[in-house]
Amino acid sequence: MSNQIPLLKMSLGSAAPLGATLVSEEAGVTSWNFAVFAPDASALTLCLYLPDTEELLGELNFSGRTGPVWHLQVDGIDSGTLYAFKAAGADNRELGLAFDAERVVLDPYVKQLNRGLSFNQRLYQTKSHYMLAKGVLKPQQFDWQGSVKPQVPREKTVIYEAHVKGITMLHPEVPPPLRGTYLGLCHPAVISHLQQLGITTLQLLPVAAFLSEPRLNALQLSNYWGYNPVSLFAPEPRYQVNDAVSEFKTMVRSYHQAGIEVILDVVFNHTAEAGEDGPVLSFRGLANKHYYLFESHADITDFSQPCNYTGCGNTLNVAHPMVQKLVMDALRYWVTEMQVDGFRFDLATTLAREHKRFNPYAAFFQIIAQDPVLSVVKLIAEPWDVGPMGYQLGQFPAQWSELNDKCRDTFRAFWRGDQGVLPEFTTRLLGSRDIFQKHHKPACCSVNYLTYHDGFTLHDVVSYNDKHNWLNGEENRDGHSHNLSSNHGVEGATKDPQVIANRYQHKRNLVATLLLSQGMIHWLGGDELSHTQRGNNNAYCQDNDISWLDWHLDSDEDDFLQFVRQMLAFRRKYACLQQLSLLDDSYQLHGDKHQITWFLPDGSEKQEHDWHDPQRSGCIFQISNKVSKVSLLFVFNAAETPLNINMPKRQWQLLFDTSIDKGLQQEDANRVSQYQQNAQSISVWQ
Repeated sequence: MSNQIPLLKMSLGSAAPLGATLVSEEAGVTSWNFAVFAPDASALTLCLYLPDTEELLGELNFSGRTGPVWHLQVDGIDSGTLYAFKAAGADNRELGLAFDAERVVLDPYVKQLNRGLSFNQRLYQTKSHYMLAKGVLKPQQFDWQGSVKPQVPREKTVIYEAHVKGITMLHPEVPPPLRGTYLGLCHPAVISHLQQLGITTLQLLPVAAFLSEPRLNALQLSNYWGYNPVSLFAPEPRYQVNDAVSEFKTMVRSYHQAGIEVILDVVFNHTAEAGEDGPVLSFRGLANKHYYLFESHADITDFSQPCNYTGCGNTLNVAHPMVQKLVMDALRYWVTEMQVDGFRFDLATTLAREHKRFNPYAAFFQIIAQDPVLSVVKLIAEPWDVGPMGYQLGQFPAQWSELNDKCRDTFRAFWRGDQGVLPEFTTRLLGSRDIFQKHHKPACCSVNYLTYHDGFTLHDVVSYNDKHNWLNGEENRDGHSHNLSSNHGVEGATKDPQVIANRYQHKRNLVATLLLSQGMIHWLGGDELSHTQRGNNNAYCQDNDISWLDWHLDSDEDDFLQFVRQMLAFRRKYACLQQLSLLDDSYQLHGDKHQITWFLPDGSEKQEHDWHDPQRSGCIFQISNKVSKVSLLFVFNAAETPLNINMPKRQWQLLFDTSIDKGLQQEDANRVSQYQQNAQSISVWQ
């Protein structure tokens, strides 16, 4: 029997929209409609709690049901009251049922949590409601001050990947109370750094509320990256000072006022409820067999084994209409209410699995394509998961961009000195048209990157041959070993000046290659600061100075920062680096067309048979604009010996050489017809 709370008025309410929806507000007293998808539940209960102590105020039975949706309207709730649900029904995992009338669960549509969620084994086993954070029933009003979304074209986009906490925790200009928070992230010093770099778009590691795995708690570690969601809507309370929702909006508003987009790394492929023995937190306790995929898909009576296409224990069943609706509602909420500019989808192959197989024409893609809100934002796929046929690079729709790991691997292999990679290197450099075909997709479908949050940082790519993940508690078994890195003779930190010089030369080559390449650019935040994770290439559980950016730079680090700024400015200056429009590409028609000519070191034009020489470790090519007549000449030499060049057709003026003056631009260079390109270096000419 429900504990009736005085002064509350209950009615049937409405089956739509799902979640807790504000009906009215007057003098701090609110009316809310609650709608919950729980088709197999025999009863549903609304639990209300005091905001400060989480003490139970009372429990109210849902009195309305329309098909699979339970609903209830409650009038007279004090603003700030907390809430959760209890769902009664059978607990039979083989039938896909996981109900427990004594255990509270979160609303899948909860928009704000009162605190960060931390797993406590004792509280969980005793089914204490204090184990779970609660939803907050509070009207949200916010003044956007007329800020507008920057709407940066895809081909001009330069993404900066950052962690809310990692970028601010050690920043000397961010006040200590704001470090690690949304408000710290939008401090003027942080925004100024990104503006000086030339960043157009800030990409945040997951900010939807998440839970550290119980296994990590036992190791006294935590899920720092946040790829373990408990909510698809609520911003993570760990990053708040007082109010996560309003402070997240303040952060977005500040970046928009500075002309910088904000996109989110979102996790719609799995949840923190993990595998069959994982905790019941929300989805599983309300509609387990509907929210998740199971191995015995053809047998609708066997739900004993969840699919694990994500490596995290479970897989959301995005092909189910109600799960699809949940994901779409979450995306629209972040775009409209929170004003973000787009999304990077973690393990995006999972989202397009229908009958467990990837479908390039999946309903998920079709719905987004026709949605007036979602079809116009940035959509970036991590085009793989760990399930069968999970690698799907190049198979997403044309309005999507995709992380191109082939770019990363080929750029690294080329500058490490691997033989026989020149043809693929040039293909990756000029837009990976073997994957993103001309006439069908623009080159900006390819998201080119050197490093990502999962893997070595750029400084570690040139400082370590092997991963060093011992602090992760898995005896260095976690993380991949295919790093395509080079330590230049010393593993890890060193004071040897020649090793240091070689490492910075290597980094300049990689950076110049990335920023001269065709595609959307992704930059790992901290690489410009020469951030090191001390050889850890899977620092997902390192919430400490392994992951936090160090803003104090020595002279070499400062010179490298200047080089990165120069290269980003160089890319902005030349249209052919942002969007190479070739005469034989009809995907986009406009007058600004380019022509590419390839040369041999003697100045003659390269012939087809020259591409098949495995000993070649360099290339020379010219990009000419057919309208403006502006031409750039690019020289790449990955060999361990200098390359003597007869400059093709004319005299050229050097713009920069990564092996001279730390790669910084040559302002008064003479025009020359011959040049010696130093070993393992790049030059660009006009």
